[in-house]
Amino acid sequence: MTSFRRRSRLDRNRLLRSRVGRKQNEWAEDLGDEVDFEVEELHVDQPRKRSKGIYLLPNAFTTAALFCGFFAIVNAMNHHFEVAAIAIFASLVLDGMDGRVARMTNTQSAFGEQYDSLADMVSFGVAPALVAYEWALKDLGKLGWLAAFTYCAGAALRLARFNVNTGVIDKKFFQGLPSPAAGALMAGFIWLADDNKIPVRDSAIPWVTFFLAVYAGLTMVSNARFYSGKALDVRYRVPFGVMVLLILTFVLISSNPPLTLFGLFVIYSISGYVIWAWERLSGRRFS
Repeated sequence: MTSFRRRSRLDRNRLLRSRVGRKQNEWAEDLGDEVDFEVEELHVDQPRKRSKGIYLLPNAFTTAALFCGFFAIVNAMNHHFEVAAIAIFASLVLDGMDGRVARMTNTQSAFGEQYDSLADMVSFGVAPALVAYEWALKDLGKLGWLAAFTYCAGAALRLARFNVNTGVIDKKFFQGLPSPAAGALMAGFIWLADDNKIPVRDSAIPWVTFFLAVYAGLTMVSNARFYSGKALDVRYRVPFGVMVLLILTFVLISSNPPLTLFGLFVIYSISGYVIWAWERLSGRRFS
Protein backbone atom coordinates (compact mmCIF):
# COMPACT_ATOMS: atom_id res chain seq x y z
CA MET A 1 0.00 0.00 0.00
CA THR A 2 2.76 2.37 0.88
CA SER A 3 4.69 1.65 -2.31
CA PHE A 4 1.60 2.25 -4.44
CA ARG A 5 0.99 5.66 -2.87
CA ARG A 6 4.60 6.66 -3.33
CA ARG A 7 4.52 5.57 -6.96
CA SER A 8 1.31 7.51 -7.57
CA ARG A 9 2.82 10.59 -6.03
CA LEU A 10 5.90 10.29 -8.27
CA ASP A 11 3.72 9.85 -11.35
CA ARG A 12 1.78 12.98 -10.51
CA ASN A 13 5.02 14.96 -10.10
CA ARG A 14 6.33 13.76 -13.47
CA LEU A 15 3.04 14.67 -15.13
CA LEU A 16 3.08 18.12 -13.58
CA ARG A 17 6.62 18.75 -14.72
CA SER A 18 5.87 17.62 -18.25
CA ARG A 19 2.87 19.94 -18.46
CA VAL A 20 4.94 22.87 -17.20
CA GLY A 21 7.65 22.00 -19.72
CA ARG A 22 5.19 21.98 -22.62
CA LYS A 23 3.82 25.35 -21.54
CA GLN A 24 7.29 26.84 -21.44
CA ASN A 25 8.09 25.50 -24.90
CA GLU A 26 4.92 27.01 -26.24
CA TRP A 27 5.83 30.40 -24.74
CA ALA A 28 9.27 30.17 -26.26
CA GLU A 29 7.87 29.38 -29.69
CA ASP A 30 5.49 32.35 -29.46
CA LEU A 31 8.40 34.62 -28.59
CA GLY A 32 10.54 33.20 -31.37
CA ASP A 33 13.35 32.42 -29.01
CA GLU A 34 14.40 29.54 -26.84
CA VAL A 35 14.28 29.88 -23.14
CA ASP A 36 17.29 28.59 -21.22
CA PHE A 37 16.90 27.83 -17.59
CA GLU A 38 20.00 27.84 -15.48
CA VAL A 39 20.24 26.85 -11.89
CA GLU A 40 22.55 29.12 -9.94
CA GLU A 41 23.99 28.17 -6.64
CA LEU A 42 23.38 30.88 -4.10
CA HIS A 43 26.25 31.80 -1.84
CA VAL A 44 25.54 33.80 1.26
CA ASP A 45 28.18 36.52 1.54
CA GLN A 46 29.90 36.23 4.83
CA PRO A 47 30.84 39.53 6.48
CA ARG A 48 34.53 40.18 6.07
CA LYS A 49 36.37 40.13 9.31
CA ARG A 50 38.11 43.40 10.14
CA SER A 51 41.79 43.21 10.78
CA LYS A 52 42.71 43.98 14.35
CA GLY A 53 46.27 45.01 13.44
CA ILE A 54 47.58 48.54 13.11
CA TYR A 55 50.20 50.02 10.82
CA LEU A 56 53.53 50.14 12.60
CA LEU A 57 55.51 52.79 10.70
CA PRO A 58 53.26 55.89 10.91
CA ASN A 59 52.09 55.07 14.43
CA ALA A 60 55.72 54.72 15.52
CA PHE A 61 56.31 58.35 14.51
CA THR A 62 53.14 59.37 16.38
CA THR A 63 54.33 57.52 19.48
CA ALA A 64 57.70 59.25 19.27
CA ALA A 65 55.94 62.64 19.02
CA LEU A 66 53.82 61.75 22.06
CA PHE A 67 56.95 60.76 23.97
CA CYS A 68 58.57 64.12 23.19
CA GLY A 69 55.51 65.96 24.51
CA PHE A 70 55.53 63.94 27.72
CA PHE A 71 59.29 64.43 28.00
CA ALA A 72 58.77 68.20 27.77
CA ILE A 73 56.31 68.09 30.70
CA VAL A 74 58.74 66.05 32.84
CA ASN A 75 61.62 68.45 32.13
CA ALA A 76 59.45 71.47 32.93
CA MET A 77 58.66 69.93 36.33
CA ASN A 78 62.41 69.58 36.87
CA HIS A 79 62.97 73.21 35.73
CA HIS A 80 64.88 72.22 32.59
CA PHE A 81 62.94 74.63 30.40
CA GLU A 82 65.33 74.79 27.47
CA VAL A 83 65.25 71.00 27.11
CA ALA A 84 61.43 71.10 27.38
CA ALA A 85 61.18 73.66 24.58
CA ILE A 86 63.50 71.63 22.34
CA ALA A 87 61.39 68.52 23.03
CA ILE A 88 58.26 70.34 21.79
CA PHE A 89 60.07 71.26 18.57
CA ALA A 90 61.17 67.62 18.17
CA SER A 91 57.54 66.59 18.58
CA LEU A 92 56.62 69.12 15.88
CA VAL A 93 59.03 67.49 13.42
CA LEU A 94 57.83 63.97 14.19
CA ASP A 95 54.18 65.01 13.96
CA GLY A 96 54.79 66.40 10.49
CA MET A 97 56.40 63.15 9.39
CA ASP A 98 53.79 60.61 10.49
CA GLY A 99 51.07 61.88 8.17
CA ARG A 100 53.37 62.11 5.17
CA VAL A 101 54.79 58.64 5.84
CA ALA A 102 51.25 57.25 6.05
CA ARG A 103 50.30 58.84 2.72
CA MET A 104 53.53 57.79 0.98
CA THR A 105 53.21 54.18 2.15
CA ASN A 106 49.41 54.08 1.76
CA THR A 107 48.96 53.13 5.41
CA GLN A 108 46.30 55.66 6.43
CA SER A 109 43.75 54.41 8.94
CA ALA A 110 41.03 55.74 11.20
CA PHE A 111 42.99 54.49 14.19
CA GLY A 112 46.03 56.49 13.08
CA GLU A 113 43.98 59.67 12.70
CA GLN A 114 42.52 59.41 16.20
CA TYR A 115 45.85 58.44 17.73
CA ASP A 116 47.56 61.39 16.05
CA SER A 117 44.88 63.76 17.36
CA LEU A 118 45.30 62.54 20.94
CA ALA A 119 49.08 62.78 20.68
CA ASP A 120 48.76 66.36 19.37
CA MET A 121 46.61 67.25 22.36
CA VAL A 122 49.39 66.14 24.71
CA SER A 123 52.34 67.51 22.73
CA PHE A 124 50.88 70.83 21.55
CA GLY A 125 48.02 71.40 23.97
CA VAL A 126 48.94 70.22 27.45
CA ALA A 127 52.75 70.34 27.21
CA PRO A 128 53.17 73.99 26.09
CA ALA A 129 50.58 75.16 28.62
CA LEU A 130 52.26 73.37 31.54
CA VAL A 131 55.77 74.35 30.45
CA ALA A 132 54.74 78.01 30.16
CA TYR A 133 52.97 77.89 33.52
CA GLU A 134 55.93 76.35 35.33
CA TRP A 135 58.31 78.74 33.61
CA ALA A 136 56.65 82.14 34.08
CA LEU A 137 52.85 82.12 34.30
CA LYS A 138 52.65 80.89 37.90
CA ASP A 139 54.16 84.19 38.99
CA LEU A 140 50.90 85.87 37.90
CA GLY A 141 48.76 83.77 40.22
CA LYS A 142 45.19 83.22 39.04
CA LEU A 143 45.76 85.07 35.77
CA GLY A 144 48.66 82.75 35.00
CA TRP A 145 46.77 79.48 35.19
CA LEU A 146 43.77 81.05 33.43
CA ALA A 147 46.03 81.97 30.52
CA ALA A 148 47.46 78.44 30.48
CA PHE A 149 43.94 76.98 30.53
CA THR A 150 42.85 79.30 27.71
CA TYR A 151 45.66 77.95 25.57
CA CYS A 152 44.92 74.32 26.51
CA ALA A 153 41.18 74.67 25.85
CA GLY A 154 41.86 76.41 22.54
CA ALA A 155 44.05 73.50 21.45
CA ALA A 156 41.35 70.96 22.39
CA LEU A 157 38.64 72.86 20.53
CA ARG A 158 40.93 73.33 17.53
CA LEU A 159 41.66 69.60 17.27
CA ALA A 160 37.99 68.67 17.74
CA ARG A 161 36.91 71.06 14.98
CA PHE A 162 39.65 69.78 12.70
CA ASN A 163 38.47 66.18 13.14
CA VAL A 164 34.87 67.13 12.40
CA ASN A 165 35.71 69.27 9.34
CA THR A 166 38.12 66.79 7.74
CA GLY A 167 37.22 66.47 4.06
CA VAL A 168 34.95 69.55 4.13
CA ILE A 169 37.26 72.56 4.19
CA ASP A 170 39.93 73.49 1.66
CA LYS A 171 43.03 71.36 2.25
CA LYS A 172 45.32 74.21 1.21
CA PHE A 173 44.38 76.20 4.32
CA PHE A 174 43.79 75.48 7.99
CA GLN A 175 40.84 77.04 9.77
CA GLY A 176 42.49 78.63 12.77
CA LEU A 177 46.12 78.43 13.85
CA PRO A 178 47.28 74.78 13.83
CA SER A 179 48.08 73.45 17.30
CA PRO A 180 51.67 72.42 16.34
CA ALA A 181 52.38 76.00 15.24
CA ALA A 182 50.84 77.36 18.44
CA GLY A 183 52.98 74.99 20.52
CA ALA A 184 56.07 76.01 18.57
CA LEU A 185 55.24 79.69 19.17
CA MET A 186 55.14 79.14 22.92
CA ALA A 187 58.20 76.87 22.96
CA GLY A 188 60.16 79.26 20.76
CA PHE A 189 59.65 82.17 23.13
CA ILE A 190 60.51 80.05 26.17
CA TRP A 191 63.67 78.76 24.51
CA LEU A 192 64.65 82.23 23.34
CA ALA A 193 64.04 83.98 26.66
CA ASP A 194 65.51 81.20 28.78
CA ASP A 195 68.65 81.34 26.65
CA ASN A 196 68.84 85.13 27.24
CA LYS A 197 68.81 85.86 23.53
CA ILE A 198 66.29 88.73 23.74
CA PRO A 199 66.53 91.88 25.89
CA VAL A 200 63.35 91.35 27.95
CA ARG A 201 63.27 92.25 31.61
CA ASP A 202 62.44 89.49 34.04
CA SER A 203 59.41 91.41 35.28
CA ALA A 204 58.00 91.64 31.73
CA ILE A 205 58.50 87.98 30.77
CA PRO A 206 55.38 86.67 32.60
CA TRP A 207 53.18 89.24 30.88
CA VAL A 208 54.63 88.53 27.45
CA THR A 209 54.04 84.83 28.08
CA PHE A 210 50.49 85.65 29.20
CA PHE A 211 49.84 87.55 25.98
CA LEU A 212 51.28 84.77 23.79
CA ALA A 213 49.26 82.06 25.56
CA VAL A 214 45.97 83.95 25.21
CA TYR A 215 46.75 85.00 21.64
CA ALA A 216 47.65 81.46 20.55
CA GLY A 217 44.63 79.94 22.33
CA LEU A 218 42.15 82.36 20.73
CA THR A 219 43.81 82.21 17.31
CA MET A 220 43.48 78.41 17.26
CA VAL A 221 39.68 78.72 17.49
CA SER A 222 39.42 81.70 15.12
CA ASN A 223 38.16 81.53 11.54
CA ALA A 224 41.38 82.97 10.12
CA ARG A 225 42.89 80.82 7.38
CA PHE A 226 46.50 79.69 7.60
CA TYR A 227 48.39 78.11 4.73
CA SER A 228 48.74 74.37 5.32
CA GLY A 229 51.50 73.45 2.89
CA LYS A 230 49.65 70.27 1.89
CA ALA A 231 49.51 71.46 -1.71
CA LEU A 232 53.29 71.07 -1.91
CA ASP A 233 54.30 67.71 -3.34
CA VAL A 234 57.93 66.67 -2.91
CA ARG A 235 57.65 64.33 -5.90
CA TYR A 236 57.39 67.21 -8.39
CA ARG A 237 59.92 69.77 -9.50
CA VAL A 238 60.22 73.19 -7.90
CA PRO A 239 61.91 76.38 -9.10
CA PHE A 240 65.59 76.79 -8.33
CA GLY A 241 64.85 79.76 -6.07
CA VAL A 242 62.87 77.51 -3.71
CA MET A 243 65.97 75.36 -3.18
CA VAL A 244 68.08 78.45 -2.46
CA LEU A 245 65.47 79.68 0.04
CA LEU A 246 65.44 76.28 1.73
CA ILE A 247 69.23 76.28 2.09
CA LEU A 248 69.14 79.82 3.50
CA THR A 249 66.52 78.75 6.05
CA PHE A 250 68.71 75.86 7.21
CA VAL A 251 71.69 78.22 7.56
CA LEU A 252 69.68 80.67 9.66
CA ILE A 253 68.28 77.94 11.89
CA SER A 254 71.70 76.41 12.48
CA SER A 255 73.28 79.78 13.27
CA ASN A 256 70.68 80.79 15.88
CA PRO A 257 67.94 78.14 16.34
CA PRO A 258 65.76 79.81 19.01
CA LEU A 259 65.70 83.24 17.39
CA THR A 260 65.09 81.93 13.86
CA LEU A 261 62.40 79.42 14.84
CA PHE A 262 60.56 81.90 17.03
CA GLY A 263 60.67 84.53 14.28
CA LEU A 264 59.35 82.10 11.67
CA PHE A 265 56.40 81.04 13.82
CA VAL A 266 55.59 84.63 14.78
CA ILE A 267 55.32 85.43 11.07
CA TYR A 268 53.18 82.36 10.47
CA SER A 269 50.92 83.08 13.45
CA ILE A 270 49.99 86.50 12.05
CA SER A 271 49.79 85.38 8.41
CA GLY A 272 46.18 84.24 8.85
CA TYR A 273 45.09 87.71 9.94
CA VAL A 274 47.03 89.24 7.06
CA ILE A 275 45.13 86.99 4.62
CA TRP A 276 41.84 87.88 6.33
CA ALA A 277 42.57 91.63 6.06
CA TRP A 278 43.59 91.31 2.41
CA GLU A 279 40.38 89.46 1.56
CA ARG A 280 38.27 92.08 3.33
CA LEU A 281 39.98 94.99 1.62
CA SER A 282 40.21 93.50 -1.86
CA GLY A 283 36.89 91.64 -1.86
CA ARG A 284 38.57 88.56 -3.37
CA ARG A 285 39.30 85.20 -1.80
CA PHE A 286 42.96 84.38 -1.34
CA SER A 287 43.89 81.03 -2.90
